Amino acid sequence: MIHLKINRVPLFLVLAGMLFTACSEQLDQPQLNKDFSGGSDFSRTEDMIFSLIGIYREVNRRGWEQPLVVSTRGDDVNAAGDQQGLINQDRYIYDNSFFGSRTFWETYYTDIITAHTGMEQIERYQEFADDAGIVLGNQYIAEAKVLRALLLFQLSQVYGDVFIPESSDLSAFENITEVPSKDQVMQHISDQMDEAIPLLPDMRPNERTDLPGGVTRYTALMLKAAANQELENYQVVADVTGQIINSGKFSLFDDFYELFKTPGKLSDESLFEFQYSDFGQGQGDRVGHLYSPYGPQSWDPSVAGASNGWGFFEPTLKFVEFMLDRGENVRLETSVFFSQRGIDSLIATTPYSEATLPAIVSPTTRDGDTNTASVRSIFSSGKHYMPTNQLIPGRTAYGSNKNYIVFRYAETLLMYAEALLQGASGSGLSADQAVNLVRDRAGMPSLSGVTLDDVVDEKYAELAMEWGKRFFDMVRLGRNDELSYGGRTFTQDRAFVTYHQEQIDEFPILGDVVNNR
Repeated sequence: MIHLKINRVPLFLVLAGMLFTACSEQLDQPQLNKDFSGGSDFSRTEDMIFSLIGIYREVNRRGWEQPLVVSTRGDDVNAAGDQQGLINQDRYIYDNSFFGSRTFWETYYTDIITAHTGMEQIERYQEFADDAGIVLGNQYIAEAKVLRALLLFQLSQVYGDVFIPESSDLSAFENITEVPSKDQVMQHISDQMDEAIPLLPDMRPNERTDLPGGVTRYTALMLKAAANQELENYQVVADVTGQIINSGKFSLFDDFYELFKTPGKLSDESLFEFQYSDFGQGQGDRVGHLYSPYGPQSWDPSVAGASNGWGFFEPTLKFVEFMLDRGENVRLETSVFFSQRGIDSLIATTPYSEATLPAIVSPTTRDGDTNTASVRSIFSSGKHYMPTNQLIPGRTAYGSNKNYIVFRYAETLLMYAEALLQGASGSGLSADQAVNLVRDRAGMPSLSGVTLDDVVDEKYAELAMEWGKRFFDMVRLGRNDELSYGGRTFTQDRAFVTYHQEQIDEFPILGDVVNNR
């Protein structure tokens, strides 16, 4: 792994500057993940798309630890297993020697620089392109801006103050005197989306035929909304999410359980997801994410030979009890893969008993996979579980062929509703209507006169285990008590993970940021 370090600039530039062009043969589905390599002839403007595909490919290639660094704080999920650095982080005790925070920083910045390199290559192609090629190149650059901004968004959520690369030239980091604040990063992202939005396709990601599932105008709008939510610019959030809603292009996938499995891949609910594929084959090439951290350490799968997980990512007892108290069935079954040990813990620590628990609280899923874990975690994440009867025959890796959802329409609706209840004005739906669309899909009764607390609870029920969204909501809203659970004490000075010591050694100014928090 190449570090963002000045003393490694030449090697880094060699990596980031590798040319992305390749033969022009048609790519297999999903197009965003095909390997390619080769030299560049910028006069071959038809090859311009391969520079963009190179960016998508790198952004999709997330290491297993990176989503966990983003996701494992908050009262919806516990870090479990043997990764002490991750467990400490989940308890708001930040270890600046944890390898996960190091690789998260390094790979995200590597991919941001790769995005800049790709954009610069596309500009080279545009020098030889006709008018149509220039327009297409502008679209590709806009897509790359969204992809780099997504990575920068997550970096800033985790660390707060982070660098903002403006090009592939790493010499710009040699004399850094200031680290942009989180607010500055979020405003930069919002401004970048304003530049990108007019140049992007006006369609759902799944409507694209050139790059199915690729970035569209609505991906950029959603990212702009997310950045402005972090800034507490609620009128902007309402305006932008209102544009997505009023487009009429998106709808909730009818089956919440299947949304996170094969039938839900690139659904009409998806605004963006990392794409993975076994290419319909039981052996040979595949592009996948390592989902093992989310699975139970032992199980009895309905398809013999399917691999179990590692038990690193555990829905909390607090979340399970919250869902039971609300009478949730659809979302609880989807979100939590129970073990008998977890059920026993639930009975021992809550008013619930075998007789009063709903039938969905079972170690065996509706697809016949049984969680037999007796160590590490008491529950596993159902949203990261792929039923073994949906695996392509011959594939055994946990979660093989499963996409990783980043933004979806249910979140758009709830962000819009929250913005209205934070004082913004909306166009079209009311807060009640937006919330009730989400509740109806979950089989929950409609609400009238929804409050901010109602929306916060709805986001907890709907978005748990998804990219730490519950944690970041609670930090933004100052609800420290919600994050102080299970022996933890959260204070606002614990909102950001500390930089890894290697980053501080290379950029002492980062140490100043930590000392001033």
